[in-house]
Amino acid sequence: QVQLVESGGGLVQAGGSLRLSCAASGRTFSSYVMGWFRQAPGKEREFVAGISRSGGSTAYADSVKGRFTISRDNAKNTVYLQMNSLKPEDTAVYSCAASGKLIAVITTTLGEYNYWGQGTQVTVSS
Repeated sequence: QVQLVESGGGLVQAGGSLRLSCAASGRTFSSYVMGWFRQAPGKEREFVAGISRSGGSTAYADSVKGRFTISRDNAKNTVYLQMNSLKPEDTAVYSCAASGKLIAVITTTLGEYNYWGQGTQVTVSS
């Protein structure tokens, strides 16, 4: 299994940028498909971005496509989410997740992820 810890959240004005980091424990980080999810007040947790084990393939929610970029550094056991042109509707708790048994290259399905970080708050002011 793997343990995940997010960091990098904070308060930013609309149009600004933040970079989230997710540090993973263990020595087999490259065995996991990684993803970012977010949950806004009163809403269900939703998929934001995913990345394949090697980092060669990525997937994004339509709402963030062109603004957010997911990446990973397997040597550092870390996955990142670069968030640009932030909007107030991006305000949410952002969580990092890992899937160890996934056959597909990437999944956008919450239930396919086995491990979760504690989440980091991102607040975008208008």
